Amino acid sequence: MRKYITFIGLLACFVTSAQNINDVLRYSSENLQGSARFQAMGGAFGSLGGDLSALNINPAGSAVFNNGLFSISGTNYSRNTDSDYNGTLNNSKNNNFDINQVGGAFVFKSTDPDSKWRKLSLAVNYDVVQNFDDRITTSGRSNEAIDNYFLDFADGISVEPLRLQGNETIGEAYLDIGATNGLGFNGQQAFLGFQAGIIDPEADDDTSYFSNANYQTVDQDFRQTISGYNSKFTVNAATQYGDNFYFGASLNFHTIQYDRLNRYDESLTDTDTQELRTVAFDNLLVTEGTGFSLSLGAIAKVNDVIRVGASYQSPTWYRLTDNFSQGIDSNYPNKESSFNFFDLNYINIFDYQIKTPGKVTGSIAAVFGKSGLLSIDYGYQDMSNAELRPTSDSGFADENQFISESLAAVSSIRIGGEYRIQRVSLRAGYRYEQSPYESGNIVGDLNGISGGLGYNFGRSRLDLAVNRTEQDVLQYFFDTGINTPALLNNVNTNVTIGYTLNF
Repeated sequence: MRKYITFIGLLACFVTSAQNINDVLRYSSENLQGSARFQAMGGAFGSLGGDLSALNINPAGSAVFNNGLFSISGTNYSRNTDSDYNGTLNNSKNNNFDINQVGGAFVFKSTDPDSKWRKLSLAVNYDVVQNFDDRITTSGRSNEAIDNYFLDFADGISVEPLRLQGNETIGEAYLDIGATNGLGFNGQQAFLGFQAGIIDPEADDDTSYFSNANYQTVDQDFRQTISGYNSKFTVNAATQYGDNFYFGASLNFHTIQYDRLNRYDESLTDTDTQELRTVAFDNLLVTEGTGFSLSLGAIAKVNDVIRVGASYQSPTWYRLTDNFSQGIDSNYPNKESSFNFFDLNYINIFDYQIKTPGKVTGSIAAVFGKSGLLSIDYGYQDMSNAELRPTSDSGFADENQFISESLAAVSSIRIGGEYRIQRVSLRAGYRYEQSPYESGNIVGDLNGISGGLGYNFGRSRLDLAVNRTEQDVLQYFFDTGINTPALLNNVNTNVTIGYTLNF
């Protein structure tokens, strides 16, 4: 039977492992999803509209519709990750298919010939703005082992609370240490390292520890399996004023599901005894939650060719719950013979909030009649304004300070074009997004190219898109202890088919 402990208001010390800058970045970014036409043109729809996924950029876009419509899209996600850890190369692949967009719009045209308000458009749309499904394998040889991880957390903690008290089980002791009147996450990590026999206290100071691992090199294997999504359900209203102006607003409702299992295994030869020492350490994080944001936008026709657009997306306010569990096993001789903690059944539950920064977008497009178009969007989002909440929590205050110092403003550029040959449309796009980090080292810039085509049947349209993005990322096995990262090169290739019906 699973055991649980709930933290309301959060432990400051847990921030170092769970609620941190990585969560802020994960839920602040929206990867290029949407309809096939939207993806094929790089998402550059800020001054165009005319596509349900364009509402993610500018909510005024639905007022461009001349009639009601229904749209649905399905995407095959293909991820390829090359990792380099101290010169050892690995490759991981992951494929999955999902219905990533579905929505519809109704257009009500004015019956008053004297009114400048020409029409009202009401739309609803569901988009998967981030698909988290991924598998990453990293392995290699290093001179840093997991004993450093446990030593970092144990420093300054008395050993007595890390011993089993009376008849309590290993799981009960783990949850008691993590409770609000206990030692929190730091204490739990020290407890696991001590109970697994990896670290022990110094004889003359029970708050200082030494490692039972004697080694020169260690073989490491790290496997990460991720599944889940960040979806957005948009309720939109937009209107056309005169012949040249469009205004719109949207309410956006997010749903988060994020599951991540990290499996770490290491083996080393003890330099004193020449015996093989092994450790297996698993960490499972399951996050669920909801979010809300709103957006405003406008589009203007400057003349028969040029259109400009501007939009604002408010911060997104997320309410999230983390379910976090750990499992560890080792063959160290100091480990108690009855030690058994490798089932991930003891769960810490944390409730918290994230506020992602707002975003502004400016757009310009040239529409060449029925022959084609060219569109450019520029987006700006200051990631240093992201926050973990409640801000009154001392641990979050420290982490928010770290976020404001580490992250920077992000500029993004999207360029898209379309050329029509009778019923056939040929499309291409380019996407660039700056690293959210001030230094740009941990996460690199993102570059993407896309292309596709569509066929217009008259009342309906069938579209195909291929979208490829590439980004370099540094992956650390843990937040502390093992300080050498693996270099990951992530290549995501999405193939999307969409169908649109006009009515």
